[in-house]
Order: sequence, then C-alpha cells, then structure tokens
Amino acid sequence: MNENDDKMKYGECRCCFTMGNHRDLMKEYEFNGIREVYYKIFLECFNVFLCTKMNNNNLICTSCVLRLRDATSFKKMVMDAERSLSNCNVKHEEAVIESTNPSSSLLEVEIKFEQKDFNTESNNLESDRNFEDDSMSEEEDRDILEESTDSKALPTSCQIKKKNRLEKLAYIHNSTVIIENSNVTPFKPKYQKGFPCFYCTMVFQDLSKMRVHQQKHTKTELKTVLYTQGAEAFIVYVDITDLKCTLCNEEIPNLTELKSHLTKKHNKKIQDYPDRVVPFKLTTNVFECQICKCVFETFGAMDRHMNVHFRNYVCKECGTGFVTKSRFKKHSQQHNEGSYQCETCKKIYTTPLKLKYHIDNVHRMVKRHKCTKCDERFTEYFQRQKHMEDAHGVAKLEYKCNVCDKIFDRKTRVSMHMKRYHLEQRDYQCEMCSYTCFTKAALKIHMIKHNGERIYECSVCKKSYARKRTLLEHMRIHNNDRRYACKVCGQTFVQNCSLKGHIKTHHPEFHMQ
Repeated sequence: MNENDDKMKYGECRCCFTMGNHRDLMKEYEFNGIREVYYKIFLECFNVFLCTKMNNNNLICTSCVLRLRDATSFKKMVMDAERSLSNCNVKHEEAVIESTNPSSSLLEVEIKFEQKDFNTESNNLESDRNFEDDSMSEEEDRDILEESTDSKALPTSCQIKKKNRLEKLAYIHNSTVIIENSNVTPFKPKYQKGFPCFYCTMVFQDLSKMRVHQQKHTKTELKTVLYTQGAEAFIVYVDITDLKCTLCNEEIPNLTELKSHLTKKHNKKIQDYPDRVVPFKLTTNVFECQICKCVFETFGAMDRHMNVHFRNYVCKECGTGFVTKSRFKKHSQQHNEGSYQCETCKKIYTTPLKLKYHIDNVHRMVKRHKCTKCDERFTEYFQRQKHMEDAHGVAKLEYKCNVCDKIFDRKTRVSMHMKRYHLEQRDYQCEMCSYTCFTKAALKIHMIKHNGERIYECSVCKKSYARKRTLLEHMRIHNNDRRYACKVCGQTFVQNCSLKGHIKTHHPEFHMQ
C-alpha cells in the first residue's frame, strides 16, 4: 500500500473534527494500486457536493477514509448483486420468448412487442434517429404528471423509456452479430495492470494469453455481459487483429467491410442505429488508430481520439463529436455557466476542482511539476519540459503526423492538424451563405462580412472593409507588396491565400507540407 505520507497536512478533519496529520480531500492518493480522490468518492458514493472554498477545511482523517472506503465497497457489492439478479431476469425473459416463438430472435420479438403501442402514439418518435433528447429524469416525469391531467401524459413518458429500451436492444443485437460471426476479441479498457477479460474480472498483461483465455467463455455469456451496459454509455471495444469471417473463413480488411460482408453475403441483419462497436489492434506499447493510422502513446489517448471518427452525438456549441451520449453529456457540462467564482479575478468555473486548479496555478503559482533530474519545480508541464531540454539535454518532445510527416511539440496540435487538414472537418457553417470553417472563432470573423459595418475605406480606390486588418492587406495591392513567394518556382503574390491556391493548382505534390 502506498499511503503518500508526503501529502499529509496538520489540521482538523472536516468530517469528525479530529486534530492531526490528515489528507487533502482534493488531492489524488493511491491505495492498493487504485487512485482515489476523496472529494470525488463523496460525490459518486453519496451524491454529496462538499463545499471546498479556500476558507473551509479540506482535510480528512484516516478513520474517515476507512469508513468512506467501506461505504464504497458496500455500494459496489449491492450494485453487483443487483446486476446479477437483473441478468437472471433477462435470461428468464429470453427463455420465455424463445419458447413462445423459436424462429424469432430476442431483439425482433421485443421490438415487435414494444412497437405495438409505440407506433400508435407517435410516428415521429419511431422515425427519429437523432436521440439528442432521448432521456428524461424522474423530476421531469413528476412535472409532467403534476402539470397535466391529460391521459396521454403518462404514455408519452413510457414511450421515451421504450425508445431507450429499443435503442439498447439494437446495440446488443449489432454487437452480437459482429462478435458471434467473426474472430474479433472483445475487451474492456486497459487498466494500469493490463487488459481485463471482457467476460470476467481476470486481468492480463500478455494480450495473447487474454485471447486464449476468452475462448473458454461461451458465447451465451456475451448477451449477459452486454445487458449490463446502459444505453447511453454502451460501447464495445474489439481487437480486429487478423480479422476473419468465421462463417466462410474469408479474411476481412476492417470492421466496416466485415459488417458489409455479413449483411450482403450471409444475410445477417444490422440494425440502423449509431455504431457502438469500436475497432482496435492491440499491440504491446503501440496504439494505432485503425481508421486514420494515427499513433498514440497511451490507450486512453487513442480511446478519446475515436470520438473523431464515431461522431454519434455532436455538440452544437463547439462541433465536437462523441461515440456515446454519456461522453457528450459530460462534455456539455463544460459549456454550462459555472457557480464557482474566483475571489481574486472573478472568473467562474463549473466545478470546485477546476477553481482550485486555477487558484493554485494562476494566483498561488503552485509549482506542481518537479524536474526529474534536479530539484527545480515549475507551475506548468511545458515549462518543466523546456528546462529539462535546456539544462539536462533531454530529447525534445516531437509528435509526428502520420499523413504528411509534419512535426509538432504537443499532441493536441497534432490532433488539431489532423482534423483541420487531413480529415477536413468543417463543423461550423454560416447561416447566410455556404461558407464552412473549422473553428467557432473563424466563423465569428466571417460573420463580419454579413453584419459588420464597413468603416475602413481605401484612400486610393475607395473600397471599404469591415476590418482594419483587411484594409491593410488590401493596401498591399496598391503598394505592389508581393511578400509571399513560392518556394518551388519563385513566383510572388500579394496575399498568402493566393500563394496557397497557386501551390494547390500548380504544385499539388507540395500541398499540405
């Protein structure tokens, strides 16, 4: 056990008021290989938001930590038991349905049963595949019942629940078709200790041993495991190394072609719902995206990157896409106006943890990043990295684009470069013309053309512009300021956009470099 004694502080425990050397509620500790932040545990276990303003005590004693761990373990035991009982009920329902109609699958029978009343109430819900507003809280259900005595109020709420059920059944059906008719290996996200088995709790460092082990599990267990996932967070990771169709033993290059192959050649039905089966090729210490071939340092980074390709839910505020609705909801909270205000600069944050990080980094200048070669400490990660490069000769961090070999100093810049130039994402569109762009800031600048007053006038030709910068660029024409030169043929241009158009047309082999 690593107790992290260096993070202890003397003070009063905020739970039992005991004086002594205690831990910080907001800091991260390690217990038996598991990272824990006590503030988050209170929130997850008891749904209690602790006040963490600077004038309050943020310490917790060892005794209270032990009680908190016991409560967490008890909650986990109860939830596991509940899932186990639910799985038994699912198997019983499945057996009843199959005995009633052996020729129909579970999904087909349930969908027919659910849609019997579902279609009579609202055809719009049946045809809707967006699922942007497909969940309703218990409070909203109560509001509907209290605000309206209409007999149709209750069926509407039931319809939404049925719709969520149909959605989950479709995810289970599609995942089952792919896994049962191919050699893909389903797996759970990687832990620090290795990859856990998809069907049980065993963890493997050796990927080959995990694949061999999972062959012992019968495919009848598959649906039971899939049923434990919620509809909003439903996602199945599969390893597609040496991908084959097990029905005809044909080699398949990727998961998309496998689905097409099963549908066309073997008449397998894939439901028309958002895709929740995400492909990977598990190789030791190498994490490569199977769609765009980007390489990542960690499995977590590659997993987050998959949101770029599986854009089932798109944020209207910033255009970011997400695989699951739960990821989208978590992201959407960032756009909500927060209630935690910094007393110094009055900036507002959505969570107390973000406020604390802001105060530590900006106002207190807490130097959290220690050099691994000496005792120097820095407020920012990249300050430390630059120090290590200059003072200790550590190799400079370089992240290479796999498409055009361009090199960046940060992974986020590689990701932005890929989206902008190679994936050509243009999620922001002008409502007044066909213009599309990559960022919200670019769209804001563009909108000046439509609604901005043209107050900047050229003294030579009397043309007017909404921005001073545009006028200055225009003046280069009159001054014959050809500052942009083609490196290939030497031709010069007044504007950079003209140079880019020239290279794209006359030197396409150098485009994007």
